[in-house]
Amino acid sequence: MASKCISFHLHPHPHLSLYSALPQNPKLSRHAPTLFSAVKTAAIKTSHYHIYQSFPKRCATLTPMASSGQSSVGEKFDEFEPDQTFTNDDLKPTTPSQRNFHWWEMASLWIGLVVGIPSYYMAGSLVDLGMAWWQGIATVVVANMILLVPLVLTGHPGTKYGISFPVLARSCFGIRGAHVPTLLRALVGCGWYGIESWIGGEAIFLLLPNSIKRSSFSQLLPWLGTSPLEFACFIAFWSVQLAVVWKGMEGIRDLEKYSAPILIILTSILLIWAYVKANGLGHMLSLSSRLSSPEFWSLFFPALTANISFWATIALNIPDFTRFAKTQRDQIIGQAGLPIFMGAFTFVGLAVTSSTTVIFGQVISNPIQLLGRIGGFTTTILAILGISLATITTNIAANVVAPANALVNLSPSLFTFRRGALLTALLGIAFQPWRLLKSSESFVYTWLVGYSALLGPIGGIVLADYYLIHQTDLSIKDLYSSSPGGAYYYCGGFNLAAMAALVIGILPVIPGFLQKVGILSSVSDVFVVIYNNAWFFSFFSAGLLYWILTSLRGKQNKSLPSDPLLPTKS
Repeated sequence: MASKCISFHLHPHPHLSLYSALPQNPKLSRHAPTLFSAVKTAAIKTSHYHIYQSFPKRCATLTPMASSGQSSVGEKFDEFEPDQTFTNDDLKPTTPSQRNFHWWEMASLWIGLVVGIPSYYMAGSLVDLGMAWWQGIATVVVANMILLVPLVLTGHPGTKYGISFPVLARSCFGIRGAHVPTLLRALVGCGWYGIESWIGGEAIFLLLPNSIKRSSFSQLLPWLGTSPLEFACFIAFWSVQLAVVWKGMEGIRDLEKYSAPILIILTSILLIWAYVKANGLGHMLSLSSRLSSPEFWSLFFPALTANISFWATIALNIPDFTRFAKTQRDQIIGQAGLPIFMGAFTFVGLAVTSSTTVIFGQVISNPIQLLGRIGGFTTTILAILGISLATITTNIAANVVAPANALVNLSPSLFTFRRGALLTALLGIAFQPWRLLKSSESFVYTWLVGYSALLGPIGGIVLADYYLIHQTDLSIKDLYSSSPGGAYYYCGGFNLAAMAALVIGILPVIPGFLQKVGILSSVSDVFVVIYNNAWFFSFFSAGLLYWILTSLRGKQNKSLPSDPLLPTKS
């Protein structure tokens, strides 16, 4: 049986002061990913035809699934013997029986991801910097509409072939080279798992009775960097999440599905409370722009990049989730709700935050502190439930499962999904998130845009390879083969073209990053602009360079026999 565990990706989250140090004078990339390629069925390299002949004849045909928009690769996967170094139950293609996610379950995933403390701050941070309320929300929505394109495109191979992101990465980076992009993604996820867990633990701490918070256990221990009480709340929240992950795919699926309506109800209650107490939303609607036209555009482009970076990790490894979708239609419709959900929730965050000025006479932008100010036993219980649920649904889906899958891909014989998840959680503690969050406010923004320069080129290379080079046709057999004649063995298991494109896509962003963190006192305005648009620049430059290098090599442009594991043409 293939594993019931999936990876949702994600994504790291920004901090309250996400935009506190937005650079000036950026330029908008004039490109946008618009590549939709029709699903085809053919094309394996002629030079590898002798490999296919060595497989049993029972692998020669495969019955396609009628009107499903996906292949039934999983049914026949076990009919040949994949290299055990590159597979286990967690890495095998999903079978048709496992592909049971409807579009509303995909949408529920996104609701669980969106409803959280970081998303609450998004539009409000832009308004604080001078945008009108509607401009802040519009910026968030536009960013997520742009990001929806690579989300849907990268999700396609997951649904068609039932493969996870680590396996998909083998097609372009090589059977061994795939460890580079997956481990880069895993590192970011581990760090954010710790940060999100600390935020959840902080919610528990802040909502504890004052008598407990004033005890000796709340005193700072210099060697630890925090108090024993805060650390205990962190570990408690950390443990609850691990218990959910330990149940595997079904536990995560149930969590996301049943949490979505609860989160919607709690969010609605908070909005209604703010509306009633503040006698409407007049204060928010009166928040007009304080920026001139040039100032607005100077703020808009880096803000757009940062908002895209917000979900850059999930856009990269969304196949870890779409491999369980019933059809392409389900994965597309389910993901199409992202801009709507982000726009709606940032509206709630902005409306509630602006209402606190009327209700309390001061701005309270932290929802945890706000719920503490409201007071009352019932409110406290609902606050703990809501914040904990919002943080858990986001953190598990985005920051646990993807690193776990990357570790499984690194050593299938050593790691299972559960072992990978446990190591991810332990590394989250090792990051000491309480120290990270005590750094300057611009740290998270710097990290957010900075890591988008790592993940952007990976996404560009993956999409260029899948749509432009292979034209959506992959050899499932070769994705699990270490044979030197395999289609994805390249040079010792590494695709040098992809590695070169990845490095070249990252290098131009480095000067702007070093200037941002204070290592360089000044850099050319060109590097500032590149850094402000790090995701756009690295995504398109790396993808284009990879396509050129591979096309010059000229190995993918032949008419070739079909993969015996792909469905036959009807």
